[in-house]
Amino acid sequence: MVSSWVQRLWNHPAGPKTIHFWAPTFKWALSAANISNFSVPPDAVSYHQQTAFAVAGFVGARYCTVITPKNWNLFSNNFALACTGVYQVTRKARHDYVVADEQKSD
Repeated sequence: MVSSWVQRLWNHPAGPKTIHFWAPTFKWALSAANISNFSVPPDAVSYHQQTAFAVAGFVGARYCTVITPKNWNLFSNNFALACTGVYQVTRKARHDYVVADEQKSD
């Protein structure tokens, strides 16, 4: 059973023998870097960069569902990139508009 699963993965059109596997695998570094930036103060986060990550991630994830062969590694990578971008933009907006207003009123 295990050998047939491994063999199917190995021989898949987006499997480890192809660039369709390795490019998304290395692209995970962008998502990992964005996750590591969660500890950066919100005032250092860039709206432009994080919006670009979010939009590119959602658009890329959408197209991963319509290409042949379906590349679920790339889909999950793009979706994770979009989610981390949205989270960072939300953090920045909350800091700029909610926390900053509370500090001004004090």
